[in-house]
Amino acid sequence: MRVKAAVCRAFGQPLAIEEVDLADPGPGEVEVRVKACAICHSDISYIEGDWGGDLPAVFGHEAAGIVTRTGAGVSHVAPGDHVVVTLIRYCGKCRYCASGSQVMCEEVFDLDRNGPIHSASGESVWQAMRSGAFAEAVVVHHSQMVKIPTDMAFDQASLLACGVITGYGAVANTAKLKAGQTAAVVGCGGVGLNAIQGAAISGAGMIVAIDVADSKLEAAKKFGATDTINVAHENAAEKIMALTDGHGVDIVLVTVGAKQAFDHAFSYITKNGAVIIVGMPPTGVFASYDPGTMAAWNQKVLGSKMGEAVISKDIPELTTAWREGRLKLAELITGRYPLDRINEAIEGVTRGEALRNVIVFD
Repeated sequence: MRVKAAVCRAFGQPLAIEEVDLADPGPGEVEVRVKACAICHSDISYIEGDWGGDLPAVFGHEAAGIVTRTGAGVSHVAPGDHVVVTLIRYCGKCRYCASGSQVMCEEVFDLDRNGPIHSASGESVWQAMRSGAFAEAVVVHHSQMVKIPTDMAFDQASLLACGVITGYGAVANTAKLKAGQTAAVVGCGGVGLNAIQGAAISGAGMIVAIDVADSKLEAAKKFGATDTINVAHENAAEKIMALTDGHGVDIVLVTVGAKQAFDHAFSYITKNGAVIIVGMPPTGVFASYDPGTMAAWNQKVLGSKMGEAVISKDIPELTTAWREGRLKLAELITGRYPLDRINEAIEGVTRGEALRNVIVFD
């Protein structure tokens, strides 16, 4: 099937709208007509060349749409189903899946070996982050999707694919924040706001939002932050200690990929506290910490990939929270753009003017 897609042919350059050929779904695979795909900072990092990868490529990994065809052996979705499509592709059988860590699945799938996207001339095009959803349709493994209610707007549903499960999951699954504990969230973009509302849903006693933009800190208040710190004008460590009677917060979630943010995070936590690394810096960036203090104070550093999500459990729970009014989704969307304006949408996110811009398809 031939579809339109936004193709990256040179890192750091605008995407090109091209027609590409999409392979038919094979065994265990599903074809989805994309109705919405949000722009994540991870897409931008790849497009700018921060993490390498193959070219040409189609990025985009926060998608929602309608199942159009299924391959042999697919039973949990059928044509006509509305679904969220994630980058989490898992076998359910390897040592990591067996331990409940689907985000670390080690299986190599046929889609990994033989990508489903080719240019009109037959050139292989990388299906970036196992989705390639800046396109009118995708072919992905059935494990990557979860059905959603038909009355849920696709633009809002697309946010569940990454930004929401990453931020919320970092709180609920990685940090396992308990009611009454205190938290600080560094970075109030899309993932950071979802960490904030995840902390609020989990019953945090204090949620401190940290950023350099007053507009994002104002947004953080709407998502549940009890206190805000603009580190362009305030000393975050001093203010956090003042807010916590000199103890520090129980959990710090770093949702941006800046070295300075990681280095400073350790000065915000209390004894027995933990720093949760959510944001991903460019390859080769290192943070520093005092291991002696961490050992003496029983402090921890934990990575959180995709919020350690189990999508078959987490996405339905988040959908329920949205329906009950406990989870904000529409409020995360700044702008909606057609595919041919994707570079404009990306620029808005890059300049920090948008929480989430979403590409929408008719």
